Amino acid sequence: MKTIRLSGQTRGEVLKDLIGRSANDFSKEEEIVKGILADVKERGDEAVLEYTERFDKLCLTKDSLYVTAEEAEEALRSLDPKILSVMEHAADNIRSFHEAQKRQSFFVEQEGGIYLGQRILPLGRAGVYVPGGKAAYPSSVLMNIIPARVAGVKEILMATPCGRDGKVNPAVLAAAKIAGADRIVKVGGAQAIAAMAFGTESIPRVDKITGPGNIFVALAKRQVYGQVSIDSVAGPSEICVLADHTATPAYVAADLLSQAEHDELASAILITTDAALAEKAKKEIASLLPKLPRREIIERSLERFGFILLADTMEEAADAANDIASEHLEILTEDPLEVMSMIRNAGAIFLGEYSSEPLGDYFAGPNHILPTNGTARFFSPLSVDDFIKKTSLIRYSRKALERIHSEIEAFADLEGLNAHENSIRTRFV
Repeated sequence: MKTIRLSGQTRGEVLKDLIGRSANDFSKEEEIVKGILADVKERGDEAVLEYTERFDKLCLTKDSLYVTAEEAEEALRSLDPKILSVMEHAADNIRSFHEAQKRQSFFVEQEGGIYLGQRILPLGRAGVYVPGGKAAYPSSVLMNIIPARVAGVKEILMATPCGRDGKVNPAVLAAAKIAGADRIVKVGGAQAIAAMAFGTESIPRVDKITGPGNIFVALAKRQVYGQVSIDSVAGPSEICVLADHTATPAYVAADLLSQAEHDELASAILITTDAALAEKAKKEIASLLPKLPRREIIERSLERFGFILLADTMEEAADAANDIASEHLEILTEDPLEVMSMIRNAGAIFLGEYSSEPLGDYFAGPNHILPTNGTARFFSPLSVDDFIKKTSLIRYSRKALERIHSEIEAFADLEGLNAHENSIRTRFV
């Protein structure tokens, strides 16, 4: 990890390095994805099945596209009951938190015959993508499906690749069952995104697609945006720890490493007002690294995107944290709530030494699908709001419109939209 004394110049250099993580040229992959999308849109199931055989080495038919009830039950039976209990407890926490996010429609009466309001309805169908391959992330299944279920989405379709034996990871299946997925299709990659975006004979078109995936999935989501809504195109994982002299070095080190192990592009940053803490944390990292199975990934991540930033004051440290706008921000200070009041930009904020980042990843309840790569300046975590749509309601009486019709006509005339002007005037001639 590089240790840097904060200044206007060094802060800019760090930001440039971090943002550069997502500046790769994916033109070749974009062309591949473009072709897959067009093909699936044109040929439907036939193309989906061909790409699944080509990329996943799995020969499916229209009759075997979906996970059966028997397969889901088998997955539940195969898991350790203690693990199932943990999943259910986590699901309860996630559900409870997202229930608090629900909004109500409203209709407000104003003086003189004016009624204004907003109607809130859930989306009709949501598509959740879940990666396959070597890693399985049942926690992401819970985080994607439960907010949609709480929002009242009528149907939730989950797409995930399965193994060459035709089976989906049992932990992923169990999480989908607990969270409330309606159907699970055994398809992954860009072809799954295309099928959910355009619809095929067997796979229905959805209104929104959420969930992480590899570069082909991410590019496919970006290209179908507009045909459907998407959550975001997620970047590499990141953590920023904001600490003072009261922080425990071992905790700081462990929390930085928890994100660096994701991949080589992950970012881990310590911002502190205490140089002694910085040195102790570096020693703790060096001590912990040999014990971790993903040591090589962590070392490459820390070498490229690991920083220790030394600040003169906590105000300066908080300003740097706001510029970085990290996916995860831990505040390990004497008074975390006071420091939190200085923070404007972060995907999720973890307050105090016993609120480490994995608590949010798995269990606490707030969503772990968060804005990355500085986008916490303007994006929010996945929530119930992502699965609803809002419609404005307007009702004026004749008397109410008569009072202001000339103002509307003047505005329409200013913009040269005479049919707009006439639409109002014709009611009062």
